[in-house]
Amino acid sequence: MNFTPALLPRLVEAIATAIETNAEEVTALDQAIGDGDHVINLQRGINALMAQRDELAGLDWPAAWKKIGMTLMSTIGGASGSLFGTLFVAMAKAAREQPLTQQGFATIFSQAVEAVKQRGRSDVGEKTLLDVLGPVADTLQLAAANATACATLLENVSDVAVAGAESTRDMLATKGRAAFLEERSRGHVDAGAKTTQLMICALVGVLLTTPA
Repeated sequence: MNFTPALLPRLVEAIATAIETNAEEVTALDQAIGDGDHVINLQRGINALMAQRDELAGLDWPAAWKKIGMTLMSTIGGASGSLFGTLFVAMAKAAREQPLTQQGFATIFSQAVEAVKQRGRSDVGEKTLLDVLGPVADTLQLAAANATACATLLENVSDVAVAGAESTRDMLATKGRAAFLEERSRGHVDAGAKTTQLMICALVGVLLTTPA
């Protein structure tokens, strides 16, 4: 995979657009079983990255991921800031020990998802953003093992992210405010899973139009 950090301005802009476009829908999801402030908090972090996007483009991937992670931790706040921040900081750490090949990135991302699981004391199946991140990590690993073509891999990642977010609809929440609703948490897509899916699909959209 030969994508470079020069892509970061486009990637950040695509994420900002995706979240803004779907802000009303996601806020409604969050109001149903959460605090209702997920989008506002997330956009605070995205706006901080928008201000840094040209600076990020001048870094290597590990340094860029670390800066993104630290920025998200300090600007989003709360559980979301901690989890999204942990994902990128852990990617930066893992990238110091892995080549940025298809297999290397699959390993980096999988290790980062494991770090998120540890930080959130959660796992796939508990109605969180991990229901998107976990399946995406598995898809990356499978694609690397099978030497899947980049375009096919990206399309698969997008499909898996969408399916992962939708899978949270019928799950029982065990984390955060939604957990207090018990059975009433069923029937609603998790807002964090939805925004994670939207961001991954936005990234895929940019990468699919960029020569690998």
